Amino acid sequence: MVIKGLVLLIGLLAIGFILWWFFGKHATATVTADASADLQQVDVEVKGGYSPEQIVLKKGVPAILNFTRKDASGCLDHVVFSDFGINQELPQNQAEAIAIDTSKPGEYQWACGMDMFHGKLIIK
Repeated sequence: MVIKGLVLLIGLLAIGFILWWFFGKHATATVTADASADLQQVDVEVKGGYSPEQIVLKKGVPAILNFTRKDASGCLDHVVFSDFGINQELPQNQAEAIAIDTSKPGEYQWACGMDMFHGKLIIK
């Protein structure tokens, strides 16, 4: 009887953790690019996800996102900006510059090649 109760408790805790992991609200790092008159740049670290996960860019100023993949996972070896037609390979431990068209304001998503890890680009 004690073992059944213990197994039930462990199962409920596991289900609670899974629900929190996939559906819970998690804090996201947001960075606003420093924009000079002719260029704005943001460095994004790729390690178990994206840091920062949310980037704010100024409309009309050319932008470069510098992705550096520090994770050996095959899932994170590409970054995809479907709204911009970008599917870029990210070599490990190398900065990969991706030019972003900032002519249209809005919110745009990016993801890894397997669509498991995500980020958001906000152009204002």
